[in-house]
Amino acid sequence: MSFVDYEGASKELGQLLVEHKGQKVVVLDLRSLNTWTDFFIIATTTSYTHQQGLHKYIKEYAANKKLTILHRHRRSPADDEWSLIDMGPIVIHLMSDRARSFYELERLWNGAPVIWKEEE
Repeated sequence: MSFVDYEGASKELGQLLVEHKGQKVVVLDLRSLNTWTDFFIIATTTSYTHQQGLHKYIKEYAANKKLTILHRHRRSPADDEWSLIDMGPIVIHLMSDRARSFYELERLWNGAPVIWKEEE
């Protein structure tokens, strides 16, 4: 059985999203706030195609690191505003600017420390 550094993986995934034009990328540490996941990664995408491209890079990263994608979900089949990728300890939110402004996940989880964010 091998140890997985999910905090390190979260930061690497944040950097990966930035390298592929994800915007306003942040990694939140939720370990002290809930029991169902450890980290949220939130990134703004510019289009559905961009969202799909980022998902491809996340899938490749997960395969290389032997991480499992448990579930991928959009709010509805026609919805290109928000895609959620559940890796168990890491949950990734790829959101349009409009969805991110509306749902304000960072504000909802305002007690969570930001452990990594895109350099401005």
